[in-house]
Amino acid sequence: MRFDEDYSALKTDTSGAFYNKIKYIALSQNRNIYLSVGGEIRYEYAGRFDENWIAGQGYNNSFLQRYSLNTNLQMGNRFRIFAQINSGLENGSKYGPAPVDEDKLNIQNLFAELKIWQKDEQRFSVRAGRQELNYGTGRLISVREGTNVRLYFTGAKAMYQSKRFTIDGFAMMADNVYPGVFDNKPTHHINLWGLYSTLMIPKGGNFDFYYLGVKNHDKEFEEGIADETRHTVATRYWKNGGGFIYNLEGAYQWGKFGQGNINAWTAAIDFGYVFDQLKGKPSINLRNDYISGDMKKGDGNLQTFNPLYPRGGYFGFNPLIGPANLIDLHPYATYSPSDKLDLQADLVCNWRYSTQDGLYRPSGNFNLPGASSSKKYIGTTYLVSADYRFSKFFSLSSGAQYFKTGAFIKDVVQPTANSWFYNLQFTFKF
Repeated sequence: MRFDEDYSALKTDTSGAFYNKIKYIALSQNRNIYLSVGGEIRYEYAGRFDENWIAGQGYNNSFLQRYSLNTNLQMGNRFRIFAQINSGLENGSKYGPAPVDEDKLNIQNLFAELKIWQKDEQRFSVRAGRQELNYGTGRLISVREGTNVRLYFTGAKAMYQSKRFTIDGFAMMADNVYPGVFDNKPTHHINLWGLYSTLMIPKGGNFDFYYLGVKNHDKEFEEGIADETRHTVATRYWKNGGGFIYNLEGAYQWGKFGQGNINAWTAAIDFGYVFDQLKGKPSINLRNDYISGDMKKGDGNLQTFNPLYPRGGYFGFNPLIGPANLIDLHPYATYSPSDKLDLQADLVCNWRYSTQDGLYRPSGNFNLPGASSSKKYIGTTYLVSADYRFSKFFSLSSGAQYFKTGAFIKDVVQPTANSWFYNLQFTFKF
């Protein structure tokens, strides 16, 4: 998160380096008031073949561009103003830009933050304005970094932090995003609120405990379209050490969908082992998700899990399946031949949790109806990726994905085709 970067250590810098000069531009004689400037340029080429599992769609490609510029005005130790503008552009797709591909120019962050109290390693701050949110592994609240257009919210957040415990409380509006220039519109009502805490136990691991509330108008599921008020309570445990990696997370949801009741849940485990003593520190890992779906279409009640505001690439580079009504088994391996190059290979097997519910997109939006089919297996995804860092400013990443359709897709999509995806992404960040 760009607003988490701290350049206060450059206050006494006398090297004259250009990079340090733009990161600490003194605006007062005592250098307590200063401005930092940063930005990013990202270019991506993406190619797809039969991308929606429909035979005969053929080849489609996109050239994506993202430009970002941010500034942080620090006024002493207690007050600052952070601002960031973003531009996301798409060219080439025969279907036009997707909503996550293009937002020509928008204000991504614009907030004021006041540090009300600080003692030793404890502090309490409040932040108000437009801001990005990113918590945990991004399963429920994420900036959606993989897509060309990142998520943001407008509202207020209170933050307490100590050496081993943090807690945030927030109330936010999720703006309606349009592809033009400064044309995004606020919803004018709070539709996301919650508490998110992290507890770090030395040698014992780390815990997240959180509650999230959302309100959506005309939310669509296979059960129907209705207003939704949903509450989520969840916990996460993660730990690294001795070569082992653990990441376990579970969540339960309740609330109202129209006149019906919501009763949904998810459970996920991600564990692995890193061979620290071997060259390249290879790792083997296994991820397994259970995500509830609606159990009886038409009864008015809803058991479909809502992933709220998830990161887009949790199930692949160009995921066609989102975290709702899903069971997946996901082994993967990583290897780093050098300190600049990271490689990864994945295999993802996907089933529907309930045959009375369909498929949902990575955003959680409804995609394909499924109650007419008794088949559960959706398909298998094969993935490989590589990330290379030329320096702290320049990086290059690429990935390829093949999706082999299963019995369910063959049942509901006619004529059916397996799909391909590949991309190449270049990033300059300062």
